[in-house]
Amino acid sequence: MKIFVTGAAGFIGFHLVKRLIADGHEVLGFDGMTDYYDPALKRARLGVLRNSNAFSFVEAMLEDKATLCDTVGAFAPEIVVHLAAQAGVRYSIEHPQTYIDSNLAGTFNLLEAVREHGARHLLMASTSSVYGGNTELPFKETDRTDFPVSLYAATKKAGEAMSHSYAHLWKIPTTCFRFFTVYGPWGRPDMALYKFVDAIENDDPIDVYGNGRMQRDFTYIDDLVEAIVQLADAVPEQGAPIAADGITDSLSSVAPWRVVNIAGGQPVELIDFIGSIETALGKTARKNMLPMQQGDMVATFADASLLKALTGFQPEIGINDGIRAFIDWYGPYKATDRNLDVEA
Repeated sequence: MKIFVTGAAGFIGFHLVKRLIADGHEVLGFDGMTDYYDPALKRARLGVLRNSNAFSFVEAMLEDKATLCDTVGAFAPEIVVHLAAQAGVRYSIEHPQTYIDSNLAGTFNLLEAVREHGARHLLMASTSSVYGGNTELPFKETDRTDFPVSLYAATKKAGEAMSHSYAHLWKIPTTCFRFFTVYGPWGRPDMALYKFVDAIENDDPIDVYGNGRMQRDFTYIDDLVEAIVQLADAVPEQGAPIAADGITDSLSSVAPWRVVNIAGGQPVELIDFIGSIETALGKTARKNMLPMQQGDMVATFADASLLKALTGFQPEIGINDGIRAFIDWYGPYKATDRNLDVEA
């Protein structure tokens, strides 16, 4: 198939595009190559993807509506995967306008492009952060998500709501997936695993918020990509919820729209996550124990039963194996001084 992927040079987009190419699809990537983190890492990812003739790329911002719509129209994709967004909970406190521009205006432009040119299935990235102030665990897709605790979460929740309205008005089959703390090789430098490994390797202290007692439902990147690939075939159909014992489908009653958690359903305390890194590196971290930060959630824990019911797939890679895979990538990548020819 022809598949259009926004955020193709990003962490998740890179891994997804690699998988789609390996599966024989033709992929057009779209990315603004912003400097939220070192663009050299994005260029290195693109360098790997460009080894395939099945991949083409357009560098432009989501806010550039004309270019985005023209690109989608010319490519005529059967599936659109919208991953591009301004990420980061704490960054949204200091730079709120960036989130309005990218996550709201940019997502609106993408929805307009799909409305105008059509697609068999639109898949959109959301986040576990939308569960916000919810205290009942595990989080289910049908839980209320009305109390975001960061602007980042609010913009991603708004993206879900906007996509639902377009699915209703224009009958665009849409699946939103809520990611839970994705990690793995080629991850972003602002993410905890990269920061911790980099600091420990350099004998620098690490900041451990919430005194290490925060819990996260860590999801390894390969598991996430497998879930997205399989969900691409689970096209929502209004009036046809999944029939499975004990499963409450999140399918809308008025639109071909669904939201799905993607996670392993195995929350881990931050201090234990750090312990696994220490074991893998054979070094002890110098820990600076700190209280919770603004915008952080105490715990994330997904009910992933809807994902399994829809696809038969359940994430299964544990943190020890996932951390080891990251470290195996990180060493050679750093050794090349971010050389664009580093192997995938």
